[in-house]
Amino acid sequence: MQNNVLAVVNGMEITEQDLQNTIRRFPAERQRYLETENGRKQLLNEIISFELIYNYAKDEHMESSESYLAKLEAVKKEMMTQVAVDKILEDVKVTDKEVEDYYKANRNMYKNPENITARHILVDSLEKANEVLEKVKTGLSFEDAAKKYSSCPSKAQGGNLGKFTRGQMVPEFENTAFQLEIGVVSQPVKTQFGYHLIKVENKEEASIKTFDEVKDAIRRGLLQERQAFKYSQFTEGLKSKYEVELK
Repeated sequence: MQNNVLAVVNGMEITEQDLQNTIRRFPAERQRYLETENGRKQLLNEIISFELIYNYAKDEHMESSESYLAKLEAVKKEMMTQVAVDKILEDVKVTDKEVEDYYKANRNMYKNPENITARHILVDSLEKANEVLEKVKTGLSFEDAAKKYSSCPSKAQGGNLGKFTRGQMVPEFENTAFQLEIGVVSQPVKTQFGYHLIKVENKEEASIKTFDEVKDAIRRGLLQERQAFKYSQFTEGLKSKYEVELK
Protein backbone atom coordinates (compact mmCIF):
# COMPACT_ATOMS: atom_id res chain seq x y z
CA MET A 1 0.00 0.00 0.00
CA GLN A 2 1.41 3.37 -1.05
CA ASN A 3 1.46 5.94 1.74
CA ASN A 4 -0.05 8.71 -0.36
CA VAL A 5 -0.58 12.15 1.17
CA LEU A 6 -4.33 12.76 1.31
CA ALA A 7 -4.34 16.27 2.79
CA VAL A 8 -2.06 18.87 4.38
CA VAL A 9 -3.30 20.97 7.29
CA ASN A 10 -1.05 23.88 8.28
CA GLY A 11 2.00 21.96 7.07
CA MET A 12 0.92 18.66 8.72
CA GLU A 13 0.52 15.79 6.25
CA ILE A 14 -2.37 13.35 6.60
CA THR A 15 -1.43 10.15 4.79
CA GLU A 16 -3.16 6.96 3.66
CA GLN A 17 -1.45 5.18 6.56
CA ASP A 18 -2.88 7.71 9.02
CA LEU A 19 -6.34 7.04 7.61
CA GLN A 20 -5.94 3.25 7.84
CA ASN A 21 -4.60 3.47 11.41
CA THR A 22 -7.68 5.49 12.40
CA ILE A 23 -10.05 3.03 10.71
CA ARG A 24 -8.52 0.14 12.67
CA ARG A 25 -9.49 1.80 15.95
CA PHE A 26 -13.19 1.31 15.17
CA PRO A 27 -15.27 -1.87 15.70
CA ALA A 28 -15.32 -4.28 12.74
CA GLU A 29 -18.86 -3.39 11.65
CA ARG A 30 -17.97 0.32 11.54
CA GLN A 31 -14.73 -0.41 9.67
CA ARG A 32 -16.68 -1.92 6.78
CA TYR A 33 -18.43 1.41 6.19
CA LEU A 34 -15.27 3.48 6.64
CA GLU A 35 -13.54 1.44 3.92
CA THR A 36 -16.14 2.60 1.38
CA GLU A 37 -15.59 5.74 -0.69
CA ASN A 38 -18.13 7.76 1.29
CA GLY A 39 -16.84 6.43 4.58
CA ARG A 40 -13.23 7.34 3.74
CA LYS A 41 -14.26 10.86 2.72
CA GLN A 42 -16.22 11.34 5.93
CA LEU A 43 -13.39 10.07 8.12
CA LEU A 44 -10.76 12.16 6.30
CA ASN A 45 -12.92 15.23 6.86
CA GLU A 46 -13.15 14.40 10.57
CA ILE A 47 -9.35 14.02 10.79
CA ILE A 48 -8.91 17.38 9.04
CA SER A 49 -11.37 18.98 11.45
CA PHE A 50 -9.45 17.50 14.38
CA GLU A 51 -6.16 19.00 13.09
CA LEU A 52 -7.84 22.38 12.52
CA ILE A 53 -9.15 22.47 16.10
CA TYR A 54 -5.73 21.37 17.39
CA ASN A 55 -4.02 24.23 15.56
CA TYR A 56 -6.60 26.69 16.84
CA ALA A 57 -6.04 25.46 20.42
CA LYS A 58 -2.27 25.92 20.09
CA ASP A 59 -2.64 29.43 18.69
CA GLU A 60 -4.95 30.30 21.61
CA HIS A 61 -2.33 28.94 24.08
CA MET A 62 -4.88 26.58 25.59
CA GLU A 63 -2.11 24.32 26.88
CA SER A 64 -1.71 26.89 29.66
CA SER A 65 -5.38 26.99 30.60
CA GLU A 66 -6.63 25.62 33.90
CA SER A 67 -9.05 23.29 32.07
CA TYR A 68 -6.27 21.74 29.97
CA LEU A 69 -3.90 21.32 32.90
CA ALA A 70 -6.61 19.70 35.03
CA LYS A 71 -7.47 17.23 32.28
CA LEU A 72 -3.78 16.55 31.68
CA GLU A 73 -3.31 15.68 35.36
CA ALA A 74 -6.35 13.39 35.25
CA VAL A 75 -4.94 11.55 32.23
CA LYS A 76 -1.49 11.28 33.86
CA LYS A 77 -3.06 9.90 37.04
CA GLU A 78 -5.03 7.31 35.07
CA MET A 79 -1.97 6.23 33.07
CA MET A 80 0.26 6.01 36.13
CA THR A 81 -2.36 3.99 38.01
CA GLN A 82 -2.64 1.56 35.10
CA VAL A 83 1.14 1.17 34.93
CA ALA A 84 1.17 0.40 38.65
CA VAL A 85 -1.65 -2.14 38.31
CA ASP A 86 0.18 -3.85 35.44
CA LYS A 87 3.30 -4.11 37.60
CA ILE A 88 1.36 -5.45 40.61
CA LEU A 89 -0.24 -8.17 38.48
CA GLU A 90 2.68 -9.03 36.21
CA ASP A 91 3.69 -12.09 38.24
CA VAL A 92 0.17 -13.59 38.30
CA LYS A 93 0.28 -16.68 36.08
CA VAL A 94 -1.79 -19.74 35.27
CA THR A 95 0.06 -22.88 34.16
CA ASP A 96 -1.13 -25.39 31.56
CA LYS A 97 -1.36 -28.04 34.28
CA GLU A 98 -3.57 -25.83 36.43
CA VAL A 99 -5.94 -25.29 33.49
CA GLU A 100 -6.07 -29.04 32.80
CA ASP A 101 -6.59 -29.92 36.48
CA TYR A 102 -9.45 -27.41 36.72
CA TYR A 103 -11.14 -28.94 33.67
CA LYS A 104 -10.84 -32.46 35.09
CA ALA A 105 -12.32 -31.37 38.42
CA ASN A 106 -15.17 -29.38 36.84
CA ARG A 107 -16.04 -31.20 33.62
CA ASN A 108 -19.75 -31.14 34.40
CA MET A 109 -19.71 -27.35 34.18
CA TYR A 110 -19.01 -27.61 30.44
CA LYS A 111 -22.01 -29.48 29.10
CA ASN A 112 -23.39 -29.25 25.60
CA PRO A 113 -27.15 -29.73 26.16
CA GLU A 114 -29.23 -32.18 24.17
CA ASN A 115 -30.44 -30.51 20.99
CA ILE A 116 -32.33 -31.24 17.79
CA THR A 117 -32.61 -29.72 14.32
CA ALA A 118 -36.16 -29.63 12.98
CA ARG A 119 -38.59 -28.20 10.45
CA HIS A 120 -42.26 -27.46 10.96
CA ILE A 121 -45.41 -26.45 9.14
CA LEU A 122 -47.85 -24.15 10.97
CA VAL A 123 -51.53 -23.89 9.98
CA ASP A 124 -54.62 -22.54 11.72
CA SER A 125 -56.84 -25.63 11.96
CA LEU A 126 -56.68 -29.35 12.63
CA GLU A 127 -58.45 -30.05 9.34
CA LYS A 128 -55.80 -28.09 7.40
CA ALA A 129 -53.00 -29.83 9.28
CA ASN A 130 -54.38 -33.26 8.41
CA GLU A 131 -54.84 -32.20 4.79
CA VAL A 132 -51.19 -31.10 4.53
CA LEU A 133 -50.01 -34.23 6.34
CA GLU A 134 -51.81 -36.39 3.77
CA LYS A 135 -50.11 -34.50 0.92
CA VAL A 136 -46.71 -35.12 2.53
CA LYS A 137 -47.50 -38.82 2.98
CA THR A 138 -48.41 -39.10 -0.70
CA GLY A 139 -45.20 -37.60 -2.04
CA LEU A 140 -45.04 -33.82 -1.47
CA SER A 141 -41.74 -33.01 0.22
CA PHE A 142 -41.98 -31.54 3.70
CA GLU A 143 -39.93 -28.51 2.61
CA ASP A 144 -42.20 -27.77 -0.35
CA ALA A 145 -45.29 -28.26 1.83
CA ALA A 146 -43.92 -25.75 4.33
CA LYS A 147 -43.26 -23.20 1.59
CA LYS A 148 -46.78 -23.66 0.21
CA TYR A 149 -48.93 -24.02 3.32
CA SER A 150 -47.12 -22.81 6.47
CA SER A 151 -48.05 -19.47 8.03
CA CYS A 152 -44.74 -19.23 9.94
CA PRO A 153 -41.99 -16.95 8.55
CA SER A 154 -39.78 -20.06 8.49
CA LYS A 155 -41.75 -21.14 5.41
CA ALA A 156 -39.23 -19.26 3.26
CA GLN A 157 -36.59 -21.77 4.45
CA GLY A 158 -38.86 -24.77 4.00
CA GLY A 159 -39.96 -24.63 7.63
CA ASN A 160 -36.40 -24.83 8.94
CA LEU A 161 -36.16 -23.90 12.65
CA GLY A 162 -32.46 -24.69 12.92
CA LYS A 163 -30.96 -26.21 16.04
CA PHE A 164 -32.62 -25.75 19.43
CA THR A 165 -32.43 -27.13 22.97
CA ARG A 166 -35.07 -27.87 25.58
CA GLY A 167 -36.76 -24.75 26.93
CA GLN A 168 -36.62 -22.78 23.68
CA MET A 169 -39.98 -23.88 22.30
CA VAL A 170 -43.46 -24.02 23.83
CA PRO A 171 -43.94 -27.25 25.86
CA GLU A 172 -46.42 -28.98 23.54
CA PHE A 173 -44.11 -28.48 20.55
CA GLU A 174 -40.98 -29.39 22.47
CA ASN A 175 -42.38 -32.59 23.99
CA THR A 176 -43.33 -33.95 20.58
CA ALA A 177 -40.17 -32.79 18.80
CA PHE A 178 -37.75 -34.36 21.27
CA GLN A 179 -39.65 -37.68 21.16
CA LEU A 180 -39.76 -37.94 17.36
CA GLU A 181 -37.41 -40.19 15.44
CA ILE A 182 -35.24 -38.56 12.77
CA GLY A 183 -37.09 -38.21 9.46
CA VAL A 184 -40.53 -39.01 10.88
CA VAL A 185 -43.33 -36.44 10.42
CA SER A 186 -45.46 -35.91 13.51
CA GLN A 187 -49.20 -35.95 13.83
CA PRO A 188 -50.69 -32.44 14.20
CA VAL A 189 -49.57 -30.76 17.43
CA LYS A 190 -51.73 -28.00 18.90
CA THR A 191 -50.08 -24.98 20.56
CA GLN A 192 -51.12 -21.39 21.26
CA PHE A 193 -49.96 -20.52 17.71
CA GLY A 194 -52.02 -23.10 15.83
CA TYR A 195 -51.39 -26.63 14.57
CA HIS A 196 -47.89 -27.87 13.74
CA LEU A 197 -46.47 -30.70 11.70
CA ILE A 198 -42.91 -31.39 12.86
CA LYS A 199 -40.04 -33.21 11.18
CA VAL A 200 -36.78 -33.79 13.07
CA GLU A 201 -33.69 -33.85 10.87
CA ASN A 202 -30.92 -34.36 13.43
CA LYS A 203 -30.44 -35.14 17.12
CA GLU A 204 -27.42 -34.58 19.34
CA GLU A 205 -27.24 -36.10 22.80
CA ALA A 206 -25.99 -34.09 25.76
CA SER A 207 -22.19 -34.16 25.90
CA ILE A 208 -19.21 -32.65 27.69
CA LYS A 209 -17.19 -30.04 25.79
CA THR A 210 -13.64 -31.14 25.05
CA PHE A 211 -10.68 -29.64 26.86
CA ASP A 212 -9.53 -27.91 23.69
CA GLU A 213 -12.93 -26.21 23.36
CA VAL A 214 -12.82 -24.63 26.81
CA LYS A 215 -9.16 -24.36 27.82
CA ASP A 216 -8.80 -20.71 26.76
CA ALA A 217 -11.94 -19.69 28.66
CA ILE A 218 -10.74 -21.59 31.74
CA ARG A 219 -7.35 -19.88 31.57
CA ARG A 220 -8.96 -16.43 31.30
CA GLY A 221 -11.30 -17.16 34.20
CA LEU A 222 -8.54 -18.43 36.49
CA LEU A 223 -6.28 -15.53 35.56
CA GLN A 224 -8.99 -12.93 36.21
CA GLU A 225 -9.84 -14.55 39.54
CA ARG A 226 -6.22 -14.56 40.68
CA GLN A 227 -5.61 -11.03 39.45
CA ALA A 228 -8.68 -9.81 41.36
CA PHE A 229 -7.44 -11.51 44.53
CA LYS A 230 -3.92 -10.11 44.14
CA TYR A 231 -5.30 -6.62 43.47
CA SER A 232 -7.57 -6.75 46.52
CA GLN A 233 -4.81 -8.13 48.72
CA PHE A 234 -2.33 -5.48 47.58
CA THR A 235 -4.70 -2.53 48.02
CA GLU A 236 -5.68 -3.76 51.48
CA GLY A 237 -1.99 -3.74 52.39
CA LEU A 238 -1.64 -0.16 51.16
CA LYS A 239 -4.30 0.96 53.65
CA SER A 240 -1.75 0.51 56.44
CA LYS A 241 0.71 2.73 54.56
CA TYR A 242 -1.60 5.52 53.39
CA GLU A 243 -4.31 7.09 55.48
CA VAL A 244 -7.90 6.35 54.37
CA GLU A 245 -10.89 8.12 55.90
CA LEU A 246 -14.46 7.09 55.12
CA LYS A 247 -17.03 9.83 55.74
